[in-house]
Amino acid sequence: MAMKVDAAFLAEQKRLLEERKSQLLRELKMDGVQQLHGDNEYDAKFPDFGEKEDENAAEVAAYEGNLSMEKNLEVSLFNVNKALKKIEEGNYGICEKCGTMISPERLRAFPSATACMDCKKKFM
Repeated sequence: MAMKVDAAFLAEQKRLLEERKSQLLRELKMDGVQQLHGDNEYDAKFPDFGEKEDENAAEVAAYEGNLSMEKNLEVSLFNVNKALKKIEEGNYGICEKCGTMISPERLRAFPSATACMDCKKKFM
């Protein structure tokens, strides 16, 4: 379904998405997460605080936090990359559920949105 989005709006959204991608990549390279072999392969680090029982408990708690952070960052990065690809393909801003245009207000607030507000409410 070919729908037109204002070129200036599209350029601004692309800029915002690229900034968000850079931010996510920086966050994924922080201490709690390590990059594996590929560009999109990350793994939460398991910290080593020592051998005492309380240190082991702290390691597990820190690892759980790192794992949660890694997964959230990876999902966000996936969604940003998906939105950037949609811009390249010319179908950015089209709801994946119903095929209508997502409102510019929603896209400004959430540039990687894949659904319009009506569908988002229906499928929550």
